Amino acid sequence: MSEEITVGEAIARTLEQYHVDAVYGIISIHNLPVADAIGRRERIHFVPARGEAGAVTMADAHGRFSGLGVALTSTGAGAGNAVGALVEATNAGSPLLHITGQVEKAWLDADVGFIHEARDQLGFLRASCKKAFRVSNAGQAVALLHKAIAEARTPPCGPVSIEIPIDVQAEKIPVALLTAPPASPVAPQATDEQLEHLYQRVSQARRPILWVGGGALGCADAVRRLADAGIAVISSTHGRGILADSHPRSLRAFHNSPSVEQLLAQSDLLVIAGSRLRSNETRTWSLGLPEVRVQIDIDPAAINRNYQISEAIVADCGQVLNALAERLLADERRNGEWDGQIAAAVAQAEQALRAQAGPYARLNDAIARALPADGILVRDITVSGSVWGSRLFRAAAPLRNIHSLAGAIGMGLSMAVGSAVANPGKKIVGLVGDGGLMLGIGELATMAQERCDITLLVMNDGGYGVMRGIQDKYFAGRQYYNQLLTPDFAALAGSMGIQSYRISEAAQFDGVMAEAINYPGPVVVEVDMCAIGEIQFAGPPQKTLY
Repeated sequence: MSEEITVGEAIARTLEQYHVDAVYGIISIHNLPVADAIGRRERIHFVPARGEAGAVTMADAHGRFSGLGVALTSTGAGAGNAVGALVEATNAGSPLLHITGQVEKAWLDADVGFIHEARDQLGFLRASCKKAFRVSNAGQAVALLHKAIAEARTPPCGPVSIEIPIDVQAEKIPVALLTAPPASPVAPQATDEQLEHLYQRVSQARRPILWVGGGALGCADAVRRLADAGIAVISSTHGRGILADSHPRSLRAFHNSPSVEQLLAQSDLLVIAGSRLRSNETRTWSLGLPEVRVQIDIDPAAINRNYQISEAIVADCGQVLNALAERLLADERRNGEWDGQIAAAVAQAEQALRAQAGPYARLNDAIARALPADGILVRDITVSGSVWGSRLFRAAAPLRNIHSLAGAIGMGLSMAVGSAVANPGKKIVGLVGDGGLMLGIGELATMAQERCDITLLVMNDGGYGVMRGIQDKYFAGRQYYNQLLTPDFAALAGSMGIQSYRISEAAQFDGVMAEAINYPGPVVVEVDMCAIGEIQFAGPPQKTLY
């Protein structure tokens, strides 16, 4: 008779096959068979989050680095708490596996008041994920888990939920049902004809620009070679660092800066690689782009989604950009006049951004000096994150500037924790606001318990600074509901054994940030913006909405 194991253990063993090194979650009566197996086997680190939203957000950040993030939640309200984080992972295209429990099979969808029951849980998971599956019997659990992981990791990636009834988790199945992970699907490839046609377009263009997004995060080498050959490169905020800011042909993420808009207007070819050209980066799609546009994307549905395209190449960005870089000889596209305009446009954009940031440009520089070269900035959707954290803060490589792609506040701390666990040995700076931090303040305890090497920078302006700016600009200065009572964050950190600092004047930036970032382990630095001064920010440039 062959050996038998529970479905819970089969789930744990299968995750091990995919080299999953961390699972984030909250244990519950409806997921304990899985959690128990992870604990007994001691091969996967379980990170006990304080809320399901935090757990899934941590797994989202982890997956951006590792290729697969995994979260474990309870069913019903527990799974519901994860929905916002799943929506973020969908926007970010993060490879994420969300394992959730379910009530016993006999009572599924029966509306009988079974504990943790939820009406149409699979429906709301499908609405917030790339895909969602239900395990209906023990024999299919492993096969369906493989399918869920494959879906999560197949570009365009995204979160996939799999719900497993509690009695199924406890059932035993033969070990023989454990199978090896299937081969990864082959990404679509461009034809030689398409590659040659693209090369001809680029070689004949006088002022070509390459716009890179999250779909090109793995293309840093090819993009650098294209820039070396004379092509200007602009990135989405998600794509920052694909080409280092220090490169003389990097336009960084200054797409809404007037000086860079002028360059876009002068360009005769725009190649878009792996970017959705999101609304907040194109002034709600009113940003003028060159008339000739070539779009490279692995997803056919992305073509012509927001701008009309002259030519589409449905293929892996890496294959196309590498092939283009091989065809373009070094220095072939160099144009001294164009290079001079690029340098001037970037200098003007940065100067304007520094003026807008005011004294906080000095804080940006203090962090940049203290943070090691391989350090990572994780920023929440807060005034400082949107002004200087998104575009002014240095970017030397991909995935060094992590943030919410859905534009949701409150995810910064959890993303910092997931980034820290995924990157042992690297320093993380988490940039959050006081309002957003309060949405997931419990995860401060997770940061402390895990001894994460995070310097959490809390920009405290006593409420929702972004809303103040929007209300001031669009609502004749009328201010409602944006003043919030906040705790003493430094004292709160101290109560959890976290080293803490408080900054009340700009002269402290350099000294405190150097000491805080050099401190090993979790640190909280509270910045009193009411004392130092607010930043004027009314959201990204956009069409008039009000």
